[in-house]
Amino acid sequence: MTQFNTSWQGNKFLLYLRSLLFFVSTTITMLMIGPIVLLLVFFPFEYRYRLAMFWVDLVQWGAKYFCGIDYRVQGLEHIPTDGNVIYLSKHQSAWETLALFKILPGRLVFVLKRELLWIPVWGWAMSTLKHIAINRQLKKVALQALISQGTARLREGFSVVIFPEGTRIAPGEQRKFNAGGALLAQRSGYPVIPIAHNAGTFWPRNSFLKYPGTITVRIGPLIQTKGRKAQEINQEVEAWINATMREIEGRR
Repeated sequence: MTQFNTSWQGNKFLLYLRSLLFFVSTTITMLMIGPIVLLLVFFPFEYRYRLAMFWVDLVQWGAKYFCGIDYRVQGLEHIPTDGNVIYLSKHQSAWETLALFKILPGRLVFVLKRELLWIPVWGWAMSTLKHIAINRQLKKVALQALISQGTARLREGFSVVIFPEGTRIAPGEQRKFNAGGALLAQRSGYPVIPIAHNAGTFWPRNSFLKYPGTITVRIGPLIQTKGRKAQEINQEVEAWINATMREIEGRR
């Protein structure tokens, strides 16, 4: 279902046209690059990862030049240069599932629902990129997979991106954070960095329409996790993200 940005005022015909051009260009490039990623399954991982990043570049280019969506990043200085981390991010749209690949340094894997890997071409290609796919219907099994695979990926040199809300949340809304990411941090000992953004204002969830504007991405201070309980870590992350979202969205 298409969601409308009620604060946006402009030419609706151009809005639909630009969104259509973006959709067509994204689909065509995905259908071109996805099969190549699959064919590269017999080659070193780095080949597939670089090609996937090239597609992300194309999508970001299309979002900017077709839809007028740009972004600014604050807080990059909080990311350590000498190690990988666990990112716990606000989740409002599909934008951040792509853009964070370009914003954050190093190699990333995402925690995602396994059904996404069943999507023809795109999902199949994603399945070759070492992401952590979980069955959200079986919570205990999903948590075990998150901890075991997440720890393995961290030790392999990846940073792990987790959306603790579990699903995309509309701007202005909040949902209690799941503790899986914080539990991974407690068990693995790797530090956490929280991320807040307002992508849903310009790229609404489940929406064909994309609205012009500049997304604000704010990266929080590094949170050490060794010797701390998951509940304490989770509460600190949730408090920081919720407070930062109120600032970004102009709420009290």
